[in-house]
Amino acid sequence: MGIVTKTGDKGTTGLYGGKRVSKGSVRLHAYGSVDELNAILGVILAEEGLSENLRDQLIETQRFLFRVGADLATPEVDNAAKVKRIEAADTERVEKWIAILELTLPPLTRFILPSGSRAGSLLHQARTVCRRAERWVATLGEQEQVNGELLICLNRLSDYLFLAARAANRAAGAEEMEV
Repeated sequence: MGIVTKTGDKGTTGLYGGKRVSKGSVRLHAYGSVDELNAILGVILAEEGLSENLRDQLIETQRFLFRVGADLATPEVDNAAKVKRIEAADTERVEKWIAILELTLPPLTRFILPSGSRAGSLLHQARTVCRRAERWVATLGEQEQVNGELLICLNRLSDYLFLAARAANRAAGAEEMEV
């Protein structure tokens, strides 16, 4: 099958299970933001100088984000595709990464500007896109039933990306600028 299907030419797209929705729907904004986050992580992974540990975590996160997108593209009431939903174990994995990073970074006493090295700055950008995805998922949850673990996991992921930015900046010798 080719990439051009022409099925979206009138402004709709298909969800898992076959239902068609507007490309302007809240659901599409939610998983479109997740897709954008995944693309930014790809840009970050093209950067030189990332630690092997951070690189592995970001690749694992990219794979995880495909599952987040699939979860969002499959309405809770129509899981005919039997999509594997995001679950607490996914959030716990991110929380472990956070705990390790918190042990290795100096505590913050003030707010910092999203800046530093190129990789660190891009990770800050990824954090803001993750927060946007979280807001869209929250909005979708106000309109219809969604997997509650998605919000928790995206919230933790944005925390992780903040700490990953700090770690990347520290590894690059880039100063954290306070507000």
